[in-house]
Amino acid sequence: MRRMLLRMSQEKLGEALGVTFQQIQKYEKGANRIGASRLQQIAAALNVPPSFFFEGGPNHERSEVDGHYGVAEGSGSSYIVDFLSTVEGLHLNRAFVRIKDPKVRRRIVDLVTSLAAEDAEAVAPEAK
Repeated sequence: MRRMLLRMSQEKLGEALGVTFQQIQKYEKGANRIGASRLQQIAAALNVPPSFFFEGGPNHERSEVDGHYGVAEGSGSSYIVDFLSTVEGLHLNRAFVRIKDPKVRRRIVDLVTSLAAEDAEAVAPEAK
């Protein structure tokens, strides 16, 4: 997602890391694991902290049943990743961040919120 937001090709990221674009494809698809040192290299190449890759991921929590630590589902922010993984999401995000006037940005958010509410009403109209 971050690579695509930067409009960086897999080949360009591979060059920055000293690996082939095929290796980048394998990382992105989850076919190959990424070690800690490689994750630091990727973070540096994409200009983000390594923690960026864990946002919205599972949280480590202590189980109330046995007191051991395990992995719990994230806080529900995966919809952001899902949205930004779409072509429309990327285009909308790129265009939106170019708008500098906060009033215009607020009006766009209001418009989208209104359209989403209308769409939800059309899908499941309330009984009156």
